[in-house]
Amino acid sequence: MKNNFGFVRVAAAVPELKVADCRFNADRIKEQIDEAVEAGVQVVSFPELSVTGYTCADLFFTQQLQQNALESLQDIAQYTVNKPIIVLVGAPIKVDNNLYNCAFVITDGEVIGAVPKVNLPNTGEFYEKRWFTPGRTNIPMIELWDGDVPFGADLLFMTRNFCFGIEICEDLWSPLPPSTQLAIQGAEIIFNLSSSNCLTGKHAFRRQMITQQSARVHCGYVYTSSGVGESTTDVVFSGSTYIAENGKLLDEGRRFVSESSMVICELDIERLRTDRQRNTNFTTDQVGHYRKINVAPIDGTDRSVSPVHRHFRTNPFIPANESESKMFCEDALAIQTSALARRWSHTKAQTVVVGVSGGLDSTLALLVAVLAADRLGYERTRVLGVTMPGFGTSSRTYQNALMLLSSLGVTQREISIVPAVLQHFEDIGQNPDVHDLTYENSQARERTQILMDLANKTNGFVLGTGDMSELALGWATYNGDHMSMYGINAGIPKTVVRYLVAYLADKFGDEIGAVLRDIVDTPVSPELLPTDADGNITQVTENEVGPYELHDFFMYYFLRYGFTREKIAYMASFAFEDKYSEQEIGHWLDIFLKRFFRNQYKRSCMPDGPKVLAVSLSPRGDWRMPSDVDVI
Repeated sequence: MKNNFGFVRVAAAVPELKVADCRFNADRIKEQIDEAVEAGVQVVSFPELSVTGYTCADLFFTQQLQQNALESLQDIAQYTVNKPIIVLVGAPIKVDNNLYNCAFVITDGEVIGAVPKVNLPNTGEFYEKRWFTPGRTNIPMIELWDGDVPFGADLLFMTRNFCFGIEICEDLWSPLPPSTQLAIQGAEIIFNLSSSNCLTGKHAFRRQMITQQSARVHCGYVYTSSGVGESTTDVVFSGSTYIAENGKLLDEGRRFVSESSMVICELDIERLRTDRQRNTNFTTDQVGHYRKINVAPIDGTDRSVSPVHRHFRTNPFIPANESESKMFCEDALAIQTSALARRWSHTKAQTVVVGVSGGLDSTLALLVAVLAADRLGYERTRVLGVTMPGFGTSSRTYQNALMLLSSLGVTQREISIVPAVLQHFEDIGQNPDVHDLTYENSQARERTQILMDLANKTNGFVLGTGDMSELALGWATYNGDHMSMYGINAGIPKTVVRYLVAYLADKFGDEIGAVLRDIVDTPVSPELLPTDADGNITQVTENEVGPYELHDFFMYYFLRYGFTREKIAYMASFAFEDKYSEQEIGHWLDIFLKRFFRNQYKRSCMPDGPKVLAVSLSPRGDWRMPSDVDVI
């Protein structure tokens, strides 16, 4: 069986419906079962009371409707014989003298479990207690046409690859949703069969509740609600469907659709398990007993699937939504600015010293230093921006650095490193025409020495410019640009540095904005090798270590979820399918892993720096690893 890395394909279906017409409703459900099977869905969920309709009111008391519902439920069950799918449908069931609002779990012709609704709404437009009994019951089994069936809100359904639980509509709105305990007991996916009516503002609130609950218990959450076929005597139903995973809405369907509709997506079970593993509060509560129902595998229900309905962002660090991405930028800059302001005021330093090359990283560090000075009420002249041209300094980056320093109103210093480095070459016997590692690193260390000594001279401290991507790759000269007195960009990946500088270009006005936009468009380079005859960059970082957009993608899923090399490559092949081949992705991923493991020693002694995103490489915080471990 092909390993597709824990993706489970689920569907939330809203069938066309006629109130109390169980035969019609069963036929529409069967049509959508076929649609789901054709799409390779492993579990499909239908709305609450989808066999009868939710708005039958006192008809629920009639023997005829109860009988029709049971016959249609049996018909649906028989229809699933030899079909590779698990089906969840809603119907009323009479047990002894009580009527329960239930979700029935069906696969391969059998009902393998019935979950009653626990919390019955009985205020405003809802009066379910008129017809139904709450699902808090000690009845362990009920009798259906094919024998005894497990019954209760304490059921967990175990397939070979995942575990799921069920709650029904109002259960989610209760102070302690059943899904909380179900998840603690092992449910990785929660299905909610609902009949929540539509009101102004309710759609957004309901979506928020679903995403928040999926985040709170680290689960996939599949929600489907009754559609427009329900009675409109007093309320209207919109057919809302949502699929969420650990706080993120993966997909939602269109509302107010007159025909049947379905939304399909894949949930990443491995991702959920990783988050649960890292959450020390996510431990099994021994209070209460939960029964586990094994779902016998039918050919297909336990298969792995490709995440073809799921979108993987090429930059997983940055939100897709425009308003969220703006808030993301503001938060990131606020964290950096607040961190630097605190360090500046605490040290009582007169200056903050920044080496300014005209590249992305030093630009962001300089801008944060200016923002911190403004925040503290300091003159911007207390920011000392130092240009240190060398053998590889291009005219483009040099001019951009000068224009940026001048426009921001900071104190400027220029110290060429060429004479000192040539003297150093002579001292150590290095041929200046040999452009090896010694040639490059000598320049980086000379620049760091200049900054450190200027900081001493001006009663200041050196602000590091290196970013998290460089730390991950070890793309920094040990005791050169690797070292500073505060690493302000240590928690920011290269792609996010670019994004933040572009964001600030629109905030700083036309003159500075034009410079910042050109810096964003400049190829990333350490500028340690000589320029060409026209003063242009010859050393492009991404030509040597690979595209940063790939490395940041790799870094996110390796650090955040601990995924295997194979799964990261698999996901990247979807995210970058129009840009990089599988061979290219595999090549650069191998480079990333080799460099990541070989360069831990640089991270083990990295300077202080603020954590900004969900992951960090600080040896004092998020990432602790032996410096001499082999690649795993």
